[in-house]
Amino acid sequence: MVGNNTNSSLITLETSHEMAIYPKRGIALVRGSGSHVWDADNKQYIDLTSGIGIAILGHAHPKLAEAISHQASTLLTCNESFANNERARLVERLAALWQSATHSAGRVFLCNSGTEAIEAAMKMARAKTGRKGFVAAMNAFHGRTMGSLSLTFKPKYRERFEPLVGPVVRVRYNDIESLRSAVTSDTAAVFLEVIQGEGGIRPATAEYLRAAREICTAAGALLIIDEIQTGCGRSGKFFAFEHFNLSPDAVTLAKGLGGGVPIGALIAREEVCALKPLEHGSTFGGNPLACAAANATLDIMADETLLARATAEGEWLMGQLRALSSRHPCISEVRGKGLMIGIELKVESKPTLQAAQAKGLLVLASGETVVRLLPPLNTPRADFEQALKILDEVLPS
Repeated sequence: MVGNNTNSSLITLETSHEMAIYPKRGIALVRGSGSHVWDADNKQYIDLTSGIGIAILGHAHPKLAEAISHQASTLLTCNESFANNERARLVERLAALWQSATHSAGRVFLCNSGTEAIEAAMKMARAKTGRKGFVAAMNAFHGRTMGSLSLTFKPKYRERFEPLVGPVVRVRYNDIESLRSAVTSDTAAVFLEVIQGEGGIRPATAEYLRAAREICTAAGALLIIDEIQTGCGRSGKFFAFEHFNLSPDAVTLAKGLGGGVPIGALIAREEVCALKPLEHGSTFGGNPLACAAANATLDIMADETLLARATAEGEWLMGQLRALSSRHPCISEVRGKGLMIGIELKVESKPTLQAAQAKGLLVLASGETVVRLLPPLNTPRADFEQALKILDEVLPS
């Protein structure tokens, strides 16, 4: 039982009983408000992680909390055998966002996470094309369940669980000829991130994505864009692929879609939705609570003009971070889009994360040498200014 709630006691309790999958960072978070969180010892932090890009509205947004509370007292569960008002509204809105971005009709499958959305996309691609193979990029991350893990690049995630779902051909990111040579008559789909999240916050080039569309169309393969991390306004547009005037066959969403409540989605062009009744499903997918949270998140994003805010604040923040490089030659590059930012260091990033945390700032790693920032989209400028001050103090000189 939980007694004396301290960082030490809660970490000890968790690690004594849960599977040893997640390394702890030395604190236990127990409360949040906006872009701030507090640990069990009542220390306050500026949170530029959003729980790995999830809390795009910040923590405990009052309108989101109200929507969740209302739905929890109204109807928690309603499986897909029955229609539901919150689900109907959400799939209509997601289909409309897809239509606006791609100028094509789309259909939506709701689930609970990003990896589930990838799994559904893989099944849909095989069902549509009758082919078995997939193409994914080096340094990509698409999830850790058996299908999505097959697409994920890092060998340390995959090796003990092979054989996985395949065949999967891995190509160099942003290398058109590598992609062209990999896509064959056995390719069901190419999976790409328009900005690699776990791979170092590496944006694709417009030329690469344009070529990917042409290559897939010519080969009869689907082009599926993973927007689990980049989607829902993180880049300054609802879908990051909109920056590139790209029209994929399908897109996967999760993380920020529910503002903190677990929900995922696969949205696909109507013509490629080849799954037959009961060939796929999800017990909890599209539940009214998650759909209400997602609808509230979309409402708040519009009310607070968070797409424009992510664009403006992202440009300002990246400019400020680039200015830091004059005092910190360990910074080799600052890159990203909107409020998805990577600071590439010439040294390992872990000491910077630890030092920032000690001073009250939470940031993430991406790979071995990149400090990753995924702040709430409504983070106040004053919090960014304080975060910059802390980074200036802790980055190697």
